[in-house]
Amino acid sequence: MSRRAKTLSRLNIEQKECIQSLADEFLTVAQKAAIGVYPWIGKGNKNEADGAGTEAMRNEMNCINMNAVIVIGEGEMDEAPMLYIGEKLGTGNGPQVDIAVDPVEGTTLVAKGQDNSLAVIAVSEQGTLLHAPDMYMEKIAVGPRARGCIDINVSLTENMQSVAKALGKDMSELTVMIQDRPRHDHLMKQVFEVGAKVRLFSDVDITGAIATAIDELDVDILVGTGGAPEGVIAAVALKCLGGDFQGRLIPETEEESERCVKMGLADPHAVLTINDIVKSDDCFFAATGITDGPLLKGVYKKENGKMATHSFVVTTRYSQFIEAQHDVLYI
Repeated sequence: MSRRAKTLSRLNIEQKECIQSLADEFLTVAQKAAIGVYPWIGKGNKNEADGAGTEAMRNEMNCINMNAVIVIGEGEMDEAPMLYIGEKLGTGNGPQVDIAVDPVEGTTLVAKGQDNSLAVIAVSEQGTLLHAPDMYMEKIAVGPRARGCIDINVSLTENMQSVAKALGKDMSELTVMIQDRPRHDHLMKQVFEVGAKVRLFSDVDITGAIATAIDELDVDILVGTGGAPEGVIAAVALKCLGGDFQGRLIPETEEESERCVKMGLADPHAVLTINDIVKSDDCFFAATGITDGPLLKGVYKKENGKMATHSFVVTTRYSQFIEAQHDVLYI
């Protein structure tokens, strides 16, 4: 190997080490966002809740030694103060990374005091995350034991057959997580026809996708149509967990199709595998519960006045559930 090749190889390794080392700092980002949203839980104002989470995230991320760009956020530059697509964050030093973020995944849930809202972040080396427009995406997700067994081009029934075989289960033992929407009635019908179980949820399909890779949550498949940005974030988490994910964008107008092309998708209707969505193994995912859900407990104030958080961090090297207490004076 030439001296130049050795130098490039060493730099690539150092870049990867630096990106993985950011996971703990992004855990703090998610925790502070959840704590920032806490005063707005059940207050009926989702915009104030979103703004509080956004401000906390932005302030914390700008303290991190990194050269980051938001590739999936809450809008365009003229929609600030939201974290917007193309926004640069960090000190400008350190690793170059792409960030997909939702400071409050489930703003309506927070406003109504309902379960399953999260502060979520996905990070990957720069240039490796799909730039997904804010439109609908068909999705199917499974855990590690069913990796390579899904095909978004075939029916849910056929996918259930493949997943059941991979898991060593009878079809009647499968649990399929589906968002409770009329557009998914045909999917629920297929589940019922083979005697499998449906687990419905109202919002936040990121939780459902991750649940397929966590045995204790007893979910075998997540399927349905939801937001494309959330699909990218879920794909990062599943890549770290060894699971599988496929998606297909659903542009509803010519303008949306043109937007896909401008963002680098030559065929807006193409099937996107997990490796199309997250092109690097050097990535990680962090989330902190805002309100209680199947994956994480919500943030709450303890009798001693400290704030308690429950978070999940997963990299390609490890996954951790983390319970922590925070002195409000330092938040």
